[in-house]
Amino acid sequence: MTATRTDPERPTNAEAVKPAERQPGVGAGAKAIGLLNGGFLLLWGLITTLPLLWAILSSFKTNGEFRTDPMGLPSGLEWDNFARAWSAANIGQYFVNSVIVVSMSVPLTILFGAMGAYVLARYDFPGNRLIYYTFLGGLVLPVFLALVPMFFIVRNTGDLPLVGQFLGLNSYVSLALVYVAFSMPFTVFFLTAFFRTLPTSVAEAGIVDGCSHFSLFFRVMLPMAKPGLISLALFNFLGHWNQYILPLVIMQQNDKRVLAQGLGTLAANTGFRADWTALFAGLVIALLPVLIVYILFQRQVQAGLTAGVLK
Repeated sequence: MTATRTDPERPTNAEAVKPAERQPGVGAGAKAIGLLNGGFLLLWGLITTLPLLWAILSSFKTNGEFRTDPMGLPSGLEWDNFARAWSAANIGQYFVNSVIVVSMSVPLTILFGAMGAYVLARYDFPGNRLIYYTFLGGLVLPVFLALVPMFFIVRNTGDLPLVGQFLGLNSYVSLALVYVAFSMPFTVFFLTAFFRTLPTSVAEAGIVDGCSHFSLFFRVMLPMAKPGLISLALFNFLGHWNQYILPLVIMQQNDKRVLAQGLGTLAANTGFRADWTALFAGLVIALLPVLIVYILFQRQVQAGLTAGVLK
């Protein structure tokens, strides 16, 4: 019978399974940090939610109720406020104009941004870094510096042969293209980092199976980037829907203005008439598409952001 040799420096089984003693104060510190984070998030939630709820409740009040008790609950549902905001202030036409422009600008932004980001992320060629940093430089360019040259460029596009009738000032297509141009820097920056996280083995397998670079992008890599594309589409939708300064320069005809311009006009008109509840109704009309889009795609947005962080 051979004796088992015991290493004096190695802990025995009983010592190995013995739970490690916690350092005093570590658990209390982590709990305090968790409470602090939770309190901050709760405060931030209240700061962002309460004004929204106040605007929604105010849109259902009468003007008399709003003047006497602006923070109180409405006694009933005054749907006439929305009717006045929609028709009398022409918010309905502005709403339709915004839908037309955003429905063109967001898909084009995602398509062009994804194509550019994919090439910059997956292919090495001379000038790759220069093009990438040129896009990044667009993030620090103030919009106000580009307003004057943008106005003349858009105005001159109306004189182009064949396509001039679709472009120029007061054109939905021109405004959508301007939105795309100003959204490209952040789109390329976001998607370049996302495409770099996709596995190279999948792309190599597609090339071996006979995919061209064109079909590899549209049939393999683009579907894999779906979470990031949905997240970015939502961010661009919010930016395009709430844009004010760009359409203010391009859309000069009253019937071609978008919703952000219409809200400015509504605020001026209702201010002179003291029709505050119609103004809040117009704000709620502008908020509804944003809330609906976020509620429908919140899971995809969270998945896209989480995937980008984890990868």
